Amino acid sequence: MYYLGIDLGGTNIATGVVDQRYRIVARAKRKTSVPCKPLEICEQLAATVQEALGAAGLSVDDIPYVGVGTPGTVNRDSGVVEYSNNLFFENLELRKLLSDRLKKDVILENDANAAAFGEFRAGALKGARNAVAITLGTGIGSGIIIDGKIYAGSNFAGGEIGHTVIVAGGKLCTCGRRGCWEAYASATGLVAMTREAMRKDKSSLLWKIAGDPDQVDGRSAFEAVRAGDETGKKVVDQYLFYLSCGVANCINVFQPDILCIGGGISNEGEFLMEPLRKAVAAENYARNAERQTVLCKAQLGNDAGILGAALLGTEC
Repeated sequence: MYYLGIDLGGTNIATGVVDQRYRIVARAKRKTSVPCKPLEICEQLAATVQEALGAAGLSVDDIPYVGVGTPGTVNRDSGVVEYSNNLFFENLELRKLLSDRLKKDVILENDANAAAFGEFRAGALKGARNAVAITLGTGIGSGIIIDGKIYAGSNFAGGEIGHTVIVAGGKLCTCGRRGCWEAYASATGLVAMTREAMRKDKSSLLWKIAGDPDQVDGRSAFEAVRAGDETGKKVVDQYLFYLSCGVANCINVFQPDILCIGGGISNEGEFLMEPLRKAVAAENYARNAERQTVLCKAQLGNDAGILGAALLGTEC
């Protein structure tokens, strides 16, 4: 048995053929061309499907369905992407379009939920019953697993933990609201904090590490800390405060078996995770409970979305 999953992003379409041991045995990738007409995005997806299947020596008849993870609010019942701001989708009947094009059943899911399901079936969340996956990137992606199933809320727009407010009347978020966790704890938020600190301290090693505020990325402040820079340490401490605030809120609401952190910043490994665990433990309402949430780094990286999408039809 083989499965096929598509991770549809605003920049790239990544497609993979997955075997029964949850290994990606063939891949296809191309740039996402948006905005475009519905049939054009369908053709882009279909092309990667055919390419990946061809690389695996398979045809569409050899897979039970096509799984797709896409940004935005996805109505799983109707197969409609109700809204996706970065792909310019609004009430797009993606499931029907792609199913008609490939003559195959299509299962549609939000991309963050698909990535969480990938970690749940084959990565850091494996073995859990209740789990949460957080991805720190341009924004904050999140997926929630409850009793082994993806939780999307009654209107399919649930699980947007990045848009919970941690600072009343705070920074403007890309969603148009103020004080969202995403505005502070995403990689974008960290970069903004780092640039602000650089401009205030011209003697900081951040200038040597990044060269210029425009060259700052999510690693810059952490590199400065390792080099002994006090300004870099202040930035990272501030970032950890905001990050731990959202993670602690999430744990206090769901008390999952495991919560994993993914995205580029998670590549800091224990340099990030160890102080994060300490900060979260201090804010955990159930700190004396016999079972505590395991807080760990995600394992699958960019493959989580492909694997999760491919395995959507195996959800119990």
